[in-house]
Amino acid sequence: MLVGLFVHRSLDMVIGQLGVLKAGGAYLPLDPSFPAERLAFMLADSNAPILLTQSILLDRLPESNAEVICMDEIEGMKSSTKKLPVASPDDLAYVIYTSGSTGKPKGVQIHHRAVVNFLASMRESLEITSADTLLAVTTLSFDIAVLELLLPLTVGARVVIANSETVADGALLANALKDFDVTFMQATPASWRLLLESGWRGQADLTILSGGEALTNDLAERLLKRGAALWNLYGPTETTIWSTLFCVTSSEQRGISNTVPI
Repeated sequence: MLVGLFVHRSLDMVIGQLGVLKAGGAYLPLDPSFPAERLAFMLADSNAPILLTQSILLDRLPESNAEVICMDEIEGMKSSTKKLPVASPDDLAYVIYTSGSTGKPKGVQIHHRAVVNFLASMRESLEITSADTLLAVTTLSFDIAVLELLLPLTVGARVVIANSETVADGALLANALKDFDVTFMQATPASWRLLLESGWRGQADLTILSGGEALTNDLAERLLKRGAALWNLYGPTETTIWSTLFCVTSSEQRGISNTVPI
């Protein structure tokens, strides 16, 4: 069963995501900041029968035939004793819609097998452990958020969910990195530039993950001076988040001047 998840960046977002997966369903992320027309299209096209939301967002819900459940109004209900179904590797985990920049938006269906494979690969490559803390800054409607929310949990690491105000403000982001002793952060080059423009000087133990856009050589050189490691990541939604990754070294070591490999 496909379940829409229309919530603010909060603990409810992760509770909803994990709850749907644990119940054997697949989640459809719906960012409240998206245009109403796009949200309505995704709900109608996916035909999701259930929509999880928060009461504060009820007046912003797009029209649909989905049954609406407010997560903040069911707190305190007893857990069901009914045995939950166990998802198989070939069951859907989530459906994420493409931007539509090259045509009509399409709902990309990703199965558990692919997500587990991705998380296992990233865990091994990035060497994340239970001692780490990851600052999650990406909208749930962008598939790279799966790394931010689920990868740390698979190793017992800590996830700090940055709110929307923090994500949009370089100075607030810099403060969050410092205040929570963050050791991993994944963001687009645009977000890393926002952080640098705020005067951020870096953190010695921070692993920097950059993806979603091309990483320019000048930005890479600036980031290399501000963390413990820099990774350039690439992959389309259809191949389950990141398909390739490259641990970036200085341009002198790479022997190139204008290109950062993927």
